[in-house]
Amino acid sequence: MQISEIYNLQKTQAQLDFIDINPEVDIPLFIDPFFLSKRNDNWSIEATLTLRSFFQKVIDLIRAGNEEDAKAMFSHLHEPNSTCLGMSVGNPQGRGVGNEDTDKIYESLLRSRAIQTGLIQDIEDNILFVDNFGKDKLSDMATNIITRHLIKYTKDQCELHNIELTNNIASGFFWSRQENEWQAEYTEMLVIDGRKILLVPKGIVSYSKSYSPDRYYNHFILDFLQNENLRMRSALVQRRNNGANFVTKKSIKEINPQSKEFLRRFTLEHPQVLEQFKEETDIESLTNLEITDIDIRAVIRNLVGTLTELDPGADTASEYHNLMIGVLEIILYPHLINPVKEREIHNGRKRVDISFDNASKTGVFYRLQEFYQLPCPYIFVECKNYSRDIVNPELDQIAGRFSFQRGKVGIIICRQIDNLNLFIERCRDTYRDQRGLIIPLVDEDIVQLLNNHNNWNWSFAERFFSDRIREITIN
Repeated sequence: MQISEIYNLQKTQAQLDFIDINPEVDIPLFIDPFFLSKRNDNWSIEATLTLRSFFQKVIDLIRAGNEEDAKAMFSHLHEPNSTCLGMSVGNPQGRGVGNEDTDKIYESLLRSRAIQTGLIQDIEDNILFVDNFGKDKLSDMATNIITRHLIKYTKDQCELHNIELTNNIASGFFWSRQENEWQAEYTEMLVIDGRKILLVPKGIVSYSKSYSPDRYYNHFILDFLQNENLRMRSALVQRRNNGANFVTKKSIKEINPQSKEFLRRFTLEHPQVLEQFKEETDIESLTNLEITDIDIRAVIRNLVGTLTELDPGADTASEYHNLMIGVLEIILYPHLINPVKEREIHNGRKRVDISFDNASKTGVFYRLQEFYQLPCPYIFVECKNYSRDIVNPELDQIAGRFSFQRGKVGIIICRQIDNLNLFIERCRDTYRDQRGLIIPLVDEDIVQLLNNHNNWNWSFAERFFSDRIREITIN
């Protein structure tokens, strides 16, 4: 059974921010440190800083000749069955970093001399240059290191969906960036049938196919060597019937077959190729259809029907709030991720219904920050299941929760607004007064966004939000 079934969430993967795992079966998805490092949402940035803190200490210890302490850094790496991600078939059992593997990994790392020579600078580089080290081991290492971030994420998602946590559970070891050491604690955790479970954001996982030795070798190193052989007019150069010179990748492979040893040797001689590989490699968040088989149109029909039949008013406010969490997840993913319920603002004096991390690398929510110069690391959302119009106090309420550090962009969702033009004018006044940008949405907008949702293309939502924001920001 999936998490959604165990806790009767009545939500599909498309309506959930986390991977809807079955605790009895691993999913072949991975936490990819390179992907995390390319992301710009706050959760990924914090996790990346923790990963870099850990690996920088390993590098510093090895370069200082303190190999015993460096080796001890690997002592808390183990098979993290709590996420149910990885390569196992059947019950989660891990094929990544096991206790018996940590010594081998460290010895391979040391033998490769990749750290001493400066070849390895980031933890993800291990996958390119260290023998017997693949995406499963890298994902396991990353999971262990960022366990504390995953615990916090799990708590937030459980609070969002009213899933009960168990008190006073041993967290297991995690890397503390602040203390620069492994730590453990007793905390609230999700426990299912006696097993600790860590939920993982669906927006940060991948199949780990992009930052791989195969792609580096076949699409960057071989391309470089083809051009070099042509430039030097080596014996590998052949001539086409039309007189054009060419060099086949097959001929280069015969001389320099792919191996970690060759990748190390080549990269030491041509570090600019690795830099190009890192710069030109980008990874997008997986769509819901890439994670699981789902009939998204059926899900949307059900949501539209539920919204249409739901009465406004205080009695159904919680139901409306819960419905909107799933609706927004479908509409806004992967641009906005990590919804958190009732985040405290300004020393706990004010709260918002939901806040999202802004993970946009393109599109309207990216432009708000880059071109409109509106800080929006978080996007705040208020859900009002009113049977009356929203008026100025509600606008002032959400505007009062903005700050430069957390963001000055919010969405206010309500059932209907009799005079939308007048309300947009009020939002325009708020924006002109530099108190922030508030984007109103009503039932009709939500239905339109859902009915035009395309799992592979965000173009309709992009146009919709761009037009609505333009109405507010341009006189």
